[in-house]
Amino acid sequence: MKKVAQLFFRYGAMNSGKTIEILKVAHNYEEQDKQVIILTSGLDDRDEVGYVSSRIGMKRKALPVFSQTNIYDEVIKHNAAADCILIDEAQFLQKHHVLELTKIVDELGIPVMTFGLKNDFRNELFEGSKYLLLYADKIEEMKTICWFCQKKATMNLRVHNNQPVYAGEQIQIGGNEAYYPVCRRHYFNPDLEMMSKGE
Repeated sequence: MKKVAQLFFRYGAMNSGKTIEILKVAHNYEEQDKQVIILTSGLDDRDEVGYVSSRIGMKRKALPVFSQTNIYDEVIKHNAAADCILIDEAQFLQKHHVLELTKIVDELGIPVMTFGLKNDFRNELFEGSKYLLLYADKIEEMKTICWFCQKKATMNLRVHNNQPVYAGEQIQIGGNEAYYPVCRRHYFNPDLEMMSKGE
């Protein structure tokens, strides 16, 4: 019996290995001569628009998703017979994107695996994450530890000039220089001395 395709949402704080996992899944599929389509947010221009890149230096070309992008149409155009769709930075998706992903799963029978943050630095849900939590068939947390202690990191602390930031625009693209994965306690009470040393 053929397996039913599902929409997956794997979320985690910064530094939880989401991008490495995407690259690993893509490699595993391709080793078996299966075809994948990788997409990522067009907002993320840290490396280059249209690339999935991990902090450990692995990098791969991907289709960029912009506000006006119809992901269902893109999949039809590129490869409607793909074995899997992989999406990085899924928190930046909009509601219509998530609904397009459900259509890919339900109508084309292609599994879709999305990876992203759940909450922003203000501890509000991103739009993409909110609708993935509502529509995904399978939701899984990817774990990492707090920057300041050994507890599980569940939040993302934005920093500027070694000071915590709790207000401002939701989207500010950045990596370790701008965000720390933290537990709840250190979200509200970060170790400023450790931050100033850059440890």
